[in-house]
Amino acid sequence: MRKFLVLALAAAVLALSLTPAMAAYPEKPVKIVNYVAPGGLMDVTSRKFISIAQKYTDATFVVENTTGAGGLVAIGAVLEQPADGYTVFAATTSVVDKVVSAKKNIDEMVWGFEWVAMLMKDPECVITAEKGEYDTFEKLVAAAKKEDGRQIWGGPATGGNDHIFAQNVWAAAGIKAKWLPYKSGPEAMMGTLAGQNAAYVGNPADTQGRQGYKIVAISSPKRLPQLPDVPTFKELGYKGLDNEFMWRGFAIKKGAPEEAYKWWEELNQKVAKDPEWRSFLVRDGIEVSDWGRDKFSKQVEIDIAAAQRFLKK
Repeated sequence: MRKFLVLALAAAVLALSLTPAMAAYPEKPVKIVNYVAPGGLMDVTSRKFISIAQKYTDATFVVENTTGAGGLVAIGAVLEQPADGYTVFAATTSVVDKVVSAKKNIDEMVWGFEWVAMLMKDPECVITAEKGEYDTFEKLVAAAKKEDGRQIWGGPATGGNDHIFAQNVWAAAGIKAKWLPYKSGPEAMMGTLAGQNAAYVGNPADTQGRQGYKIVAISSPKRLPQLPDVPTFKELGYKGLDNEFMWRGFAIKKGAPEEAYKWWEELNQKVAKDPEWRSFLVRDGIEVSDWGRDKFSKQVEIDIAAAQRFLKK
């Protein structure tokens, strides 16, 4: 009788160890879905993160670019997949803003995810053509006042984080302008060089490896040592623009095994301490983050509220 009980107990333990919920994560390739085109900042960021993560895990990653509607297409594609933790959404602040501005279901398209790993805080800035007529922010504002609403600023998508930031800048500077949405950040930047728009709204990293651009103002409490010649909005006399940033991070569909969420939180903490990763980000004035679900979700709540205020305005 005792031998039978021991064998039965051993069989039960073995059965539990083989159930999907208890299986070691990850056991198969993990797909990272980017909502931007190849070469976009989140695409570059996710690929760099993966290359450094290989120091700390044997997991296999596959990157996929699913573009369209400012991230809404990618959100839908990820949420259609099984909640098993093997499809990860590479997101930025802009996709949350886009859900709100497009009046989509926030509970489904934002809170249908667990926000597992916030990687960074990237300051917002205004970028112009280096050899153009707007090589300072003061010249850009002066021209906007003369044009009285005809000046054009560009960026990726309507209703995203960059668009919201542009609106805040216009309000602080007392100007009117038009927003020209592009399919991607790189396309919008080319539009700036071509004279299609007077300014591009984005992040300092957008100018890395690209010639002919100048950052004329940046959202930061003080000048960044990496960009000593770039003035802050506060220096230029504009209030309320000291802490506007774009975050980038990873989210997983709700309902996945808890093990998957924890694995990503722990991996982010490891990569955040990696010297190569920190050097990659800090060179562009980016603040490294290792936020997990608690802090990241609170930041998403803040972004939703800000986007809703923008929509009402």
